[in-house]
Amino acid sequence: MPTYTFICDKEKNGCGYIFELFMLMCDYSPIQQCPKCKRLQSVRRDFIKDTPRTNVKLSDDEITLGHLAQRNTERLSNDEKAELNRKHNAYKTSQPKKPLPNGMSYMKD
Repeated sequence: MPTYTFICDKEKNGCGYIFELFMLMCDYSPIQQCPKCKRLQSVRRDFIKDTPRTNVKLSDDEITLGHLAQRNTERLSNDEKAELNRKHNAYKTSQPKKPLPNGMSYMKD
């Protein structure tokens, strides 16, 4: 169901209230009443804030490793993400176990 954003325009003596209405396209009417101040004349459609809300389902052959990683990341809590980040970067602070041959050195961050 589409979302329509309206604003009670202050330039037309409105209150400045922004509100969204969910309605079918066949029920759409550009004339709306402000739920806050109850004015009709000052309400106008705010096309800038209207964004289409869509959901695209990819087929199995379109899903990439990046899509799966993003999906799994969105499922993690902030604490889980921080722990994974700590584990991933732990090797940078750990000391190497074996010494390198003469003339070689480890790269620094």
